[in-house]
Amino acid sequence: MKLPITDKFLWEVFNIANEASGILKQATRYPSMSRVMFDQDPIFERYRKQRNAKNFAKLIYYLKRKNLIKIENLEGKKAIILTKRGIDKALKASFKMEKMQKRKDGKWVMLIFDMPAKNKKARCLMREILISLSYKLLQQSVWVTPYDVSDKTEDLLRLYNLDRFVKIFLIEQV
Repeated sequence: MKLPITDKFLWEVFNIANEASGILKQATRYPSMSRVMFDQDPIFERYRKQRNAKNFAKLIYYLKRKNLIKIENLEGKKAIILTKRGIDKALKASFKMEKMQKRKDGKWVMLIFDMPAKNKKARCLMREILISLSYKLLQQSVWVTPYDVSDKTEDLLRLYNLDRFVKIFLIEQV
């Protein structure tokens, strides 16, 4: 699947930041930390060479304008900081890029959520996360998937503080 250059770039930035500091594990506890990548990283040089300096500057400007990244000076060096929205877009890009693997044991993951009606935005976010992870709606607020995505599901639910509304089960058959 062909991804837009913005999604590829965000995913690569996310991966490097995640390797350096475990961004997904820490994002809920320290929202302003762990999302930094310094300007001297080889990824920047590669994108500058591929797209030339002018187009690279346009890419960075576009990402800043869409509130996907922030540029700051840290310790006298330029750094890119992924915003929460940028992390979200990078994760969605990763789901599009990677091929989902069915569980080897043949079991399915079932997720049930019960969210108060006043949390309409959270409900929409929950559905969006489940759809991007290849869950299918079984009935109202009950989603299932044959794919091995339970770890990703738990990480994303923690990232968006939705885990308190959710129960996840491993089932033999649907």
